Amino acid sequence: MGRWRPPDKPGSKYITPDGERRLREELDHLWRIERPQVTKAVQEAAAQGDRSENAEYTYGKKRLREIDRRVRFLRKRLDGMVVVSQPPADRERVYFGAWVELEDGSGNLREHRVVGPDEFDMDSRYVSMDAPLGRALLGRRLDDEFAVELPGGVRRLVVVGVRYGT
Repeated sequence: MGRWRPPDKPGSKYITPDGERRLREELDHLWRIERPQVTKAVQEAAAQGDRSENAEYTYGKKRLREIDRRVRFLRKRLDGMVVVSQPPADRERVYFGAWVELEDGSGNLREHRVVGPDEFDMDSRYVSMDAPLGRALLGRRLDDEFAVELPGGVRRLVVVGVRYGT
């Protein structure tokens, strides 16, 4: 069996203005601050002589490759992004960027925001539109009841609130 794996399917290209700002800040920090610092450290380590046993040089070069890989990813990803800043005309339906209040069978209420795959880690209440719960929520209306298969099993949920904004 070989090591080749098919490439991952890229995530959805939608992002909120906050998510785009965060990715652009990360890109700017990596390119303007962190990369020059690591480059300078590698140059200083290389000036010390024998590079084969120079851990600072080896790890510095490794960190440069990691930074360059992340910079390429962010530039490519941000290039095709669609920033969704306006709420939809029908505010009672769940679309990208909506805050959705859900009630489970026990009467417990939870609130989630449907966001893109690049920003669901910004807040524990954010759920990616590509995740099972995010896909199940899209297009639902207020008072819709639905079932979604989650890692803990199938759960029945009811949409009790939909709002847009931060």
